[in-house]
Amino acid sequence: MRIAVIDDYNGVAAELECWRGLPQGCEVTFFADHLDAPQDLVERLSGFEAVVCMRERTAFGEAVLGALPGLRLLVTTGLKNAAIDLPAAARLGITVCGTRMPSFPAAEMAWALILELARRAGAQDSALRAGVWQDGVGTGLDGLTLGVVGLGRLGRRVARIGAAFGMDVQAWSPNLTQERATAAGDGIRAVGKQELFETSDVVSVHMKLAASTTAMIGAEQLRAMRPTAYLVNTSRGPLVEQDALVTALREGWIAGAGLDVFDTEPLPADHVLRQTRNTVLTPHIGYVTGDTFTLAYGDAVDAVTAYLAGAPVRVLGTD
Repeated sequence: MRIAVIDDYNGVAAELECWRGLPQGCEVTFFADHLDAPQDLVERLSGFEAVVCMRERTAFGEAVLGALPGLRLLVTTGLKNAAIDLPAAARLGITVCGTRMPSFPAAEMAWALILELARRAGAQDSALRAGVWQDGVGTGLDGLTLGVVGLGRLGRRVARIGAAFGMDVQAWSPNLTQERATAAGDGIRAVGKQELFETSDVVSVHMKLAASTTAMIGAEQLRAMRPTAYLVNTSRGPLVEQDALVTALREGWIAGAGLDVFDTEPLPADHVLRQTRNTVLTPHIGYVTGDTFTLAYGDAVDAVTAYLAGAPVRVLGTD
């Protein structure tokens, strides 16, 4: 079986030992660059029977899948991938399998952004190296209010860390009740959506992207925030209405934003967000850790092995 591992931005996948565990006769090719154009993607993958993709870096819609008649197995890291047309894959006889991924790295990334916005360690490091001693004044977090949008696994972890910093923690999601917030621990309060944006000093977003959540944070919510408040998004770019966010940053509706995710990834070189000064931007690295890659690509090898044995594992789109 010929296997393509795509979007290996850092060349990390190719260095892992797990590929040695593939059945005899398997041949793996690694691609570090990203292809946006569907026709280029089809041309690259036309000779492969299996593809391993990293999360939602590349879209596999019906047109792409249909143009790859030799494709038998598509493995995505993670157990969900909105960029794969699962019904189309099923119609075309393509098995789609997922992998496990640890959840804690994304929560840690949210706090890396929050702390950089508040205390500016990275910015101070750059200034110091440029010859400036103490460039600006930071913000303490103790006693401030953290607003968590989405109190799932990641949201709960972020909330608990906020409580450990001495922050007052409140949360909102469409179906959140005070009972569920209390069960999450550390005195988390359930509040209304508008109240959360009006009263939080830091808002951290942890929602899944769906039709119902796209642009769920727009001009109304951003205008409601305090001019001293920060917005952090480590979930998905389209959860926040981009034009409204750019306006909010330029006009000072909010103090700044920490963004690890964007509407278009990789972020184009001429993108307007690259020109905003009151932001901390990272290239969707919330899940990019050695732990994640070892687990996910190890599971990808298991998925290929199981498929060739006639017993696919972690098959997506079967329920």
